[in-house]
Amino acid sequence: MMIIEDRSKDLMIEDAVKTFPDECCGFMFGVEDEEENRIIKDILVVNNSKEGDKTRRFVISPLDYLKGEQYATDHNLLLLGIYHSHPKHPAIPSETDRLSAQPFFSYLIISVLENKSITLRSWRLNESEQFEEEKITDYQLTLKAKQ
Repeated sequence: MMIIEDRSKDLMIEDAVKTFPDECCGFMFGVEDEEENRIIKDILVVNNSKEGDKTRRFVISPLDYLKGEQYATDHNLLLLGIYHSHPKHPAIPSETDRLSAQPFFSYLIISVLENKSITLRSWRLNESEQFEEEKITDYQLTLKAKQ
């Protein structure tokens, strides 16, 4: 399960809306708890470095990957995954998303319709290299449940 702190969720949505109609992208950082829940505590917005039309694809440069890994080290967090937006499309991974995915990462997709975020969904590769949906829970609800 993924638990997203409110500030991180707000920043991802803001990036997706601001970048519309192009795809945005960035890294998600956090920790895994004893139950293997992923708690997203911070993000790093990166430039969609795809050449040409960015409305249906995103590319993260190798230099930005290095910056992401360094950010995780500097802040004592795990690089848990990547977020990106799907402008005018559902928050379901494409075949291109699947082919470029890595086994450990979570892939959060923000569906954006006419500058408004409508859906956030997260995905992880299974042993067969197919995406399975990862449940997302609101951070505030999780805190209340633990009290």
